[in-house]
Amino acid sequence: MENKKTSAEIMSAYMNYRLEKGSRPASVYAFCRDLELEEAAFYKYYGSFEALEKAVFKAFFNQSMELLAQNKEYQSFDAKNKLIAFYYTFFEVLKANRSYVLLALNDAKDKLKVLASLSALKKAYGEYVDGLEIETPKLPHKKIEKVKARSLRESAWAQLLFTLRFWLEDTSPDFEKTDVFIEKSVNTAFALLDATTLNSVFDLGKFLYQEKIMSN
Repeated sequence: MENKKTSAEIMSAYMNYRLEKGSRPASVYAFCRDLELEEAAFYKYYGSFEALEKAVFKAFFNQSMELLAQNKEYQSFDAKNKLIAFYYTFFEVLKANRSYVLLALNDAKDKLKVLASLSALKKAYGEYVDGLEIETPKLPHKKIEKVKARSLRESAWAQLLFTLRFWLEDTSPDFEKTDVFIEKSVNTAFALLDATTLNSVFDLGKFLYQEKIMSN
């Protein structure tokens, strides 16, 4: 059997299989047989289908970061605008793979399985958020500062999940409502960190309220 496929080629073949069949292959053996690939070559990169699925979403993140690295202006942005740029880039990558993302994340039978498939993305995104060095009000105790940093990562992750859910349900042309939501939600998050204004909160709330009214 041919034994020279790359991890990216195996990943692409798996995504295509899921899209065409609507489910996982019956086994790694059956999947590799269709690819004319030795089973050991699959395990060289992925320990299971679950590990491969986690790697897919991590690959979306990596692709987004590679695209941002090519943007000379990105490095000069402040933390808020870097985060907005990441969101726009990440969701453009997701849009190019929307059919797979819908299939992978709209599994209503097992939400824990869905969250597990995003665990590698969560780790990478948390490290990215840490690297932004977002300014927050200083607290007097080191242990409290550590809790604050962890809370910031978890809040940022919750915001990304919420935006992802909004995008999955967005039916506007070119997902333009998601673009509006991204800007408003990131602006709101940073406004809350600064604790200087509630205007952004009101603006986001009004947007979500209008969306709810229009959809009913």
